Amino acid sequence: QVQLVESGGDLVQPGAPLRLSCVVSGVSLDYYNIGWFRQAPGKEREGVSCISSSDGNTYYADSVKGRFTLSRDTAKNTAYLQLDSLKAADTAEYYCAADWAVIRACTLLTDKYEFWGQGTQVTVSS
Repeated sequence: QVQLVESGGDLVQPGAPLRLSCVVSGVSLDYYNIGWFRQAPGKEREGVSCISSSDGNTYYADSVKGRFTLSRDTAKNTAYLQLDSLKAADTAEYYCAADWAVIRACTLLTDKYEFWGQGTQVTVSS
């Protein structure tokens, strides 16, 4: 059984850092791309960042480039999303997802991902 469990969401002030974790069980990060997505109330789910299983290359949405950093620990089968310089516009439910792709680079398209976590809430407010 495949499970993705996010944690680390919190209420923080603008400019504060936060680190989200995504613990994956049932599949290996060696073979699955991991994506992070977010959804704000009344808005569509959008891709934030992803990391490719084959080479560890990462990709970021323009809105978070330079502020968010995605990494993984394959030994722990866990992906981490470091959120820095947070803005109110970053407030959303954040989800991680897994996509089987041994060679294919990761994508920020939601429909490419087979497995999803339950989400963790990030609220940025003063």
